[in-house]
Amino acid sequence: SLSHDSPVSLPMAVSSRVAACVLVVLCLSAHTTNAAYCHGSPSPNAQPNTIPIYTEAPVLVATHTNGKLYSMANITQILHVWGSPYEMGSAQGTLLKAELNIFMPTLWEYILSQVGSVLTKVPEWLAKIIETAGIDAALDLTYEATKDYTGAYFYEEMQGLADASGVDFKMLRRIHLIGELTKGACSMYGAWDTATSSTGHLFQLRALDWDTEGPYKDYPLITVYHPNSTNGHAFLNVGFAGWIGSMTGASSEQMAISEIGVSFPDSTFGEESRVGIPFTYLLRDILQFDKTLDNAIDRITTAKRTCDLILGVGDGKLGYFRGFQYSSSVANVIDPLNLLPANDTWHPQIKDVVYWGMDWLCPGYNQKLSQQLTMYHGNITGENTIQYITSIVQTGNLHIAISDLTSMELWASFARKTGGTGNQYAYERQFVHLDMNQLWNEPAPTL
Repeated sequence: SLSHDSPVSLPMAVSSRVAACVLVVLCLSAHTTNAAYCHGSPSPNAQPNTIPIYTEAPVLVATHTNGKLYSMANITQILHVWGSPYEMGSAQGTLLKAELNIFMPTLWEYILSQVGSVLTKVPEWLAKIIETAGIDAALDLTYEATKDYTGAYFYEEMQGLADASGVDFKMLRRIHLIGELTKGACSMYGAWDTATSSTGHLFQLRALDWDTEGPYKDYPLITVYHPNSTNGHAFLNVGFAGWIGSMTGASSEQMAISEIGVSFPDSTFGEESRVGIPFTYLLRDILQFDKTLDNAIDRITTAKRTCDLILGVGDGKLGYFRGFQYSSSVANVIDPLNLLPANDTWHPQIKDVVYWGMDWLCPGYNQKLSQQLTMYHGNITGENTIQYITSIVQTGNLHIAISDLTSMELWASFARKTGGTGNQYAYERQFVHLDMNQLWNEPAPTL
């Protein structure tokens, strides 16, 4: 049974305000001031990434009744898990037990160390509540505010992971509800038809610009899920050990997700809510259960939404991609002809391309991304994205995933680990190349 303990008891009025304020913390990539613009831009001296792509086969490291662990040099590990939610969590908890017992407590301590900086970014009354109740109690209240919108299978998998690894279940649950405690700024594109006429394929970029100071960078992981037939289809997460939500990923239905936290919205985002489904769980549901882009559109537009985000979903079966302006108030579906925000100078329409660089109102990065996409229009590929797009736009410091959703190929890179060598950021480091069809068809363990 699941050990979903009750949160620390607080007066009802305080409890509801704490839950609300913590979801402000969860959505720190959300509102600052409407119509404020980000002022960052890539360096004019940015260089192409000419490092050869790593194409060697993954090496088997360990097996479990419901899992296999592979390594790709010192770049990343690949974990395959099979079975029920609990069994898949147990496989991860067993195969990554040593890593999880270092990473998760270290991550939690790092999160606690960041609370002080968060308190300066929220109203004084919210800061006082967090200081009084503590971030752990506040996150337990956030669990209460979101659990009715969350599939039970998330916590079943988390329980399996906790039981097998010995990592505290409530610590895992709290970490999964932190979301963007440190502000993220990411990029994405979907490109097809005339934009990729050299291949005719659908390409999708997800560049994660997040925290490279904390321990996330030291435990990169590609998790390939093979759930029981009653619980969806095969899919993969690009993330880090112990993380079961989705920020980056693709599925055996030739679909992929991208996401950007919005720090610089405009008034069209409307009002926010602090109760609903955590967005990393919604994105995983798209990967695990949705078979078409229409399924994903329906899921997004009917969800109880919270934070201000930009989402992207591509469908290789249909051969195109759609973006989403996402908040509690709106779920606008965006294609190349209604690209938002509309600005002919720094966010121009590009035929058969939907894209955003770093944020909603972010002229410097959006303009450079548009320039690189226009330069390679007709020949946007995985290789050209690595060499001339993400490297020149300087986006994707923590990790990058580029998907060819027609031929089902994946290119991924990760930030330099502590004590590692070479360039620091994912966009300037070596990428690995994987055949996703081979990943979906990985034989189950025979132990």
